[in-house]
Amino acid sequence: MDYSIFIYLAPIAGAISLIAAGLLAWRVLKEKSGDKKMQEIARAIQEGAMAYLKRQYMTIAVVAVVLALVIGFALGWNLAASFAIGAIASGVAGFIGMNVSVRSNVRTAAAARNSLKQALRVAFRGGSVTGLAVVGLSMLGVSLMYIIFRDVNLVVGFGFGASLISLFARVGGGIYTKAADVGADIVGKVEAGIPEDDPRNPATIADNVGDNVGDCAGMGADLFETYAVTLLASMLIGSTISGGTFEAREVVYPLALGSVAIIASIIAIFFVRLGRSKKIMNALYKGVAAAAIFSGVAFLFITNWIFGNMTYFWVALIGIAITVLMFIFTEYYTSTKHRPVKAIAAASETGAGTNVISGLSFGMESTILPVITIIAGILVAFFVAGGFDGNGLYGIAVAAVSMLSMAGMIVALDSYGPITDNAGGIAEMSEQPKKVREITDELDAVGNTTKAVTKGYAIGSAALGALALFADYYEKMIAGNTSGVEIDLAINNPVILVGLLIGGLLPFAFTSVTMRAVSKAAMGVVNEVRRQFKEIPGILKGKAKPDYARCVDIVTSAALKEMILPGAMAIVVPILVGWLLGTAALAGVLIGIIVVGLMLAMTLNNAGGAWDNAKKLIESDGLYGGKGSEAHKAAVVGDTVGDPTKDTSGPGLNALIKVVNMVAILFISIFTVGGVLGL
Repeated sequence: MDYSIFIYLAPIAGAISLIAAGLLAWRVLKEKSGDKKMQEIARAIQEGAMAYLKRQYMTIAVVAVVLALVIGFALGWNLAASFAIGAIASGVAGFIGMNVSVRSNVRTAAAARNSLKQALRVAFRGGSVTGLAVVGLSMLGVSLMYIIFRDVNLVVGFGFGASLISLFARVGGGIYTKAADVGADIVGKVEAGIPEDDPRNPATIADNVGDNVGDCAGMGADLFETYAVTLLASMLIGSTISGGTFEAREVVYPLALGSVAIIASIIAIFFVRLGRSKKIMNALYKGVAAAAIFSGVAFLFITNWIFGNMTYFWVALIGIAITVLMFIFTEYYTSTKHRPVKAIAAASETGAGTNVISGLSFGMESTILPVITIIAGILVAFFVAGGFDGNGLYGIAVAAVSMLSMAGMIVALDSYGPITDNAGGIAEMSEQPKKVREITDELDAVGNTTKAVTKGYAIGSAALGALALFADYYEKMIAGNTSGVEIDLAINNPVILVGLLIGGLLPFAFTSVTMRAVSKAAMGVVNEVRRQFKEIPGILKGKAKPDYARCVDIVTSAALKEMILPGAMAIVVPILVGWLLGTAALAGVLIGIIVVGLMLAMTLNNAGGAWDNAKKLIESDGLYGGKGSEAHKAAVVGDTVGDPTKDTSGPGLNALIKVVNMVAILFISIFTVGGVLGL
């Protein structure tokens, strides 16, 4: 049977997703944008966000051009072209997401003047534009590259280009947003005692800009890359199984799953609506549930059509089940409704120290159930697909693709967060009635949880995707070994142990560098805000306008400068290990970074989300003293610690894991078994 029809349907599905994104964007932009003051504030956020993105992409472009030339001369110009297209497509995905987000925020605030229902509709549709653009561009790019080159190994360049942009966008955007946020909180909330998003705070525009460059552009690039790389990993393994024919069903199947899931996500968007309970989270989860159900039904027919049996359908359901469980576990540890956040809020009553200790404790605890779930998913998928005697590794890859099948809906949930956060800021700064701010606060409180939940999803899918990438690296390592030297991956081999230690070290070194970068940039913001409060009389009395542009410039310069080192680490370290110590040692690096990176990313993400919502709980619940209390001040400190963990270092680790794996796969042909040291 000719399965090539699914290859040609994939770019059509990607195009449909982009058309749907365009229609949703048109609907959002037709909404009213509020009064003159709201529009003025929104314009400042738009200008700051676009100016930063332009400077970030110009900086990344220099690195990308150099890498494209290196790849072209060392590995071939087809790979270099594929790399360039992947980088451009990832950048476009981030640009679209942020461009719509910074226009949806003011329209959400304006809609909040009418009703919660209308504000939710505008915010979620704005987020959906990013979600559909991300999966549409990713599917379109991967499938077209495969059609053009007819060799999935050449499409690896596309994945590496996407990974590179993702890493820089995540790190740069994360440093920007958290430096502004931390600086604004320390001087505004803690020292001056003024509310969040108060127009008297010189850092408040930078803070609102940061929400977009970090979560919209950053998360968009992150899941664009995860989606593309996971598709590639499963296609690479499928190519190995099938012998590399263009229309092999094992290669086509991941594209078919992704294509039908895109249509399912488009339909599911219209299931997000408030019910009688008026609970926003329930409305959002209706969309997630609809996407999961529609995708599952479509997988049933697609699997039977391609394979004639249900084996891989059950594997695909495992991926959906992992997604659902990751949602449940992450929400439990980060939502204001459950024990962890309530315990952190209670710990705040005895000071900042106990708040931080409690947050770290729950952050570490939060790894247990997700990791057990991922372990169970790996084992079940492996053995259902045939285990060691069948296509067990391919089964793991299919489960990862299934997890990513709902990426459109997940990115929509994530982008919803910064849109509602910005809407609240605009409502506060434009002095809207209390009723409007109450609606935007309600939307934003849910947005904090959705951002945490989607980061948990991104981490889990990154782990499965990276395992699939490692499987392909292993196959290439074995197939490319013509030296006659047996490759020994036993743990008692000191070369492997060294690789494992280097791989385990990388996430900690990366986290150290990114956390320190936020601290340094935040110090600059703190000093600038203090200076303005001191030198510009009347700011705190509302009689003088702060210099917002100065804070924007400080965090922009710091983010662009500080993102280079962590990005370079992800590229240079695997190349050095492969060149000096050889392919076996590099295999150890890949396993080490997957295991340690997964645990550390979960801890940082969930602890940060819990600290943030503990602060929100104290602000909204009189049980802990409310705003201005000692418990609130302690919670602000905890939230300040959690800001870079959940929005800079934690999400950045996702991209780090995959970039290192992609570099290893891309450059493996120039490494030897023992490296230049002859190990």
